[in-house]
Amino acid sequence: MAGLKNLSQSGRNILERLAKPNMKKGLYSFIDSLSDPLIEAAASIWHRPEKAMEEVYACDLQTSMLEEAGFRINRNIPGVATAFVAEYGKDSPVLGVLGEYDALPGLSQEASGSQHPIDDQANGHGCGHNLLGVAGMGAVLAIKELLDKKRISGTIRYYGCPAEETLTGKVLMAKEGLFNDLDACLTWHPASMNAVWRCSFLALQSALFNFSGISSHAAAAPEMGRSALDAVELMNVGANYLREHIIDKARINYTIINGGGPPNIIPASAESWYYVRAPEKKQVQEIFRRLVKVSQGAALMTETQVEHQIDAGCYNVLVNSVLSDLLHKNMEEAGAPQFSDKDRSLARDLVKSFPPEQQEKVIASYFGPRELAGKVLHEAIIQNPDENEVLPGSTDVGDVSWITPLAQFTAATWPIGTAAHSWQATASSGSGIGFSAMIFAAKVIAGTLYDLLNEGKPLLSQIKSEFELNTKNQIYQPMNSC
Repeated sequence: MAGLKNLSQSGRNILERLAKPNMKKGLYSFIDSLSDPLIEAAASIWHRPEKAMEEVYACDLQTSMLEEAGFRINRNIPGVATAFVAEYGKDSPVLGVLGEYDALPGLSQEASGSQHPIDDQANGHGCGHNLLGVAGMGAVLAIKELLDKKRISGTIRYYGCPAEETLTGKVLMAKEGLFNDLDACLTWHPASMNAVWRCSFLALQSALFNFSGISSHAAAAPEMGRSALDAVELMNVGANYLREHIIDKARINYTIINGGGPPNIIPASAESWYYVRAPEKKQVQEIFRRLVKVSQGAALMTETQVEHQIDAGCYNVLVNSVLSDLLHKNMEEAGAPQFSDKDRSLARDLVKSFPPEQQEKVIASYFGPRELAGKVLHEAIIQNPDENEVLPGSTDVGDVSWITPLAQFTAATWPIGTAAHSWQATASSGSGIGFSAMIFAAKVIAGTLYDLLNEGKPLLSQIKSEFELNTKNQIYQPMNSC
């Protein structure tokens, strides 16, 4: 890994001589001067994909780079060994940048236009988290240079957040109060368009339902047994009937993770895993309350016992329009990602591999313009009509958005119409397409941080006023402790 101390001085020299009106150009140039070590870091994480809570390599790599640059590192976060907070500066405002680095199981893939797993059973960065955190690092490293030169004042924090895919990393960090004193927070996510996300995401409750019965010989003494598997199946039937009586945008999903053993033994234990999603936390909690009653009814019918354990939960994302407008302005100032002929060739091959109508469906799911269908790479900045809409997924970014004002955007990391959590997303995230989008994202975040630090209290006052109005002074409490 190239050391940050050995970087070219060109970016630093530009920052040294520029006056404030041109400071963002200096920030962009400084990030360009960092592009080699940033790309090397993102590629290294892509080549060493680690699942949620196992991101030792990615965590160590990022902390070492930031510590070398002079950031204060806190890795003493209870229950989250692969989380950290890197801080630089002093006094207010205190601004945060969220980073992620977990991969997904079974999505191993070469950076090529056809499906070729590196290892059929291995992990892969099918959500581009190898890029997500490194872009945030690039942004805070650039702002650190301005803090050193006393062109601006304040404190910046980069949050190394594990386990976004299991919706637990930021929730556990929030329990420790790590976001409580932030004045605002920024993040981004790989996708196939360049746009601010003004939409929300579904709140979610995840829980395990464990049924206990009595085993016996299924043929010789069936009357002596009480089947925990019967209880699981009856609960699933009840949950399917419950679907008819919940709001349209809510979702109930489940799997059976323990169904017993050989069929000649009545199962004494069985377990199912449920996700309940809805646009708002209170809706999730109400549906989950009814689901618990369904489980109790299944236990009553089978004369078994049931216990449930909430293992994860996250809030819907609270959008801050003032901060989102600022992000959009900085996206336009930074300019869209620039792609090479090699990038375009790879993108064409990946698009050819899509099933029929995938482009149209993915574009519509992100509320994007229909005219993007048939194109390969997004090379513009757009505003999607997604305000007041809800994406049909969940993220633990939502929890942070209920603690401090937050805004996020997407960058064209993948060809237009690429589905997240796909081999095509993994391939693109390890290619020049993804690296170009990452550098763009770093510039957008750095520019927005600069505005927040430079314009100070008046701008942050507007942002905080909107946040207080939207939260109505609700006190954040993690879903898995509600």
